Amino acid sequence: MHVPDGFINAPTSAITGVVAAGAVAAGLRGARKELDERTAPLAGLVAAFIFAVQMLNFPVAAGTSGHLLGGALAAILVGPWTGVLCVSVVLLMQGILFADGGLTALGVNITDMAIVTTVVAYAVFRGLVKVLPRTRRSVTVASFVAALLSVPAAAVAFTLIYWVGGTTDVSIGKVATAMIGVHVLIGIGEAVITALTVGAVIAVRPDLVYGARGLTQRLKLRVGGELVDAPAAGPAPVAARRSHRKVWLTGLAVSVVLAGFVSFYASASPDGLEKVAADKGIDAKAEEHAAADSPLADYGVKDITDARLSGGLAGVIGVGVTVVAGSAVFWTIRRRRTAGPADTAPTSTSV
Repeated sequence: MHVPDGFINAPTSAITGVVAAGAVAAGLRGARKELDERTAPLAGLVAAFIFAVQMLNFPVAAGTSGHLLGGALAAILVGPWTGVLCVSVVLLMQGILFADGGLTALGVNITDMAIVTTVVAYAVFRGLVKVLPRTRRSVTVASFVAALLSVPAAAVAFTLIYWVGGTTDVSIGKVATAMIGVHVLIGIGEAVITALTVGAVIAVRPDLVYGARGLTQRLKLRVGGELVDAPAAGPAPVAARRSHRKVWLTGLAVSVVLAGFVSFYASASPDGLEKVAADKGIDAKAEEHAAADSPLADYGVKDITDARLSGGLAGVIGVGVTVVAGSAVFWTIRRRRTAGPADTAPTSTSV
């Protein structure tokens, strides 16, 4: 789904750039309400995990592969505003360091992969958790459906953007049919990855899942023959707060293993957008990436001839850079919130 330079004309790219900049600015402001002592450490890790899993292309049809977009996962784990920022950080790192996704198309990619997926996924997720039973399993089910729908939604968004500013004369109906069809299949993979990840975090630390907060009903006590709300739970124990480090280190280790080792076995087939572009001819005016000579271009380390070592080292570097950049952004936002007036952290709840 990474749109290269040359697919979309300059005026449309500029408009999406403005949209993306506005969304990121709103995200920086909205994330101040979402980031607390639980989500702030997790947010940078979520960005790094999304980067790592995006390297794992999985086959979805003959000659076509797909990979995680990550908007649904980020929104459910750390909140929608923070989720937009997480995916934006990943796209920025990929575009600058790995020549993945055009630089002039960065606004298109953020609009499509960060904004659309996050908004659609979180809206679906919140709608489902309101009607499903208040259980951990319901959160996982809602995560699956939200992620599943977010991917074809991104395909629709790209089709509309291409309809407005595409650089080749191709039937928009054919583009829409091909894009939505293949991305429905990719959405199944996205849904499985998202549900498994959310389910795993809920099983260990449900309090770290932003989308699971407030789903449990307050306990009732019978006083004088009447049911009244039980007192709210106090702050989390010190041991629980310290266990953030264990979760963070475990997640980072998993991300390094996925990017550094498992990625070697990823599908080499073109992803959904690349396949549709080649089949329908919308890549006729694609341009070489401005960072094509980057030492890490195409997810390999320049001058290292061993493909396994080159790709693995590039993946590990990417995880490291992304987690550092993401953590710096989110801790800065968190510190500004803490320093601001009337800062009140959300009440801890469990599912």
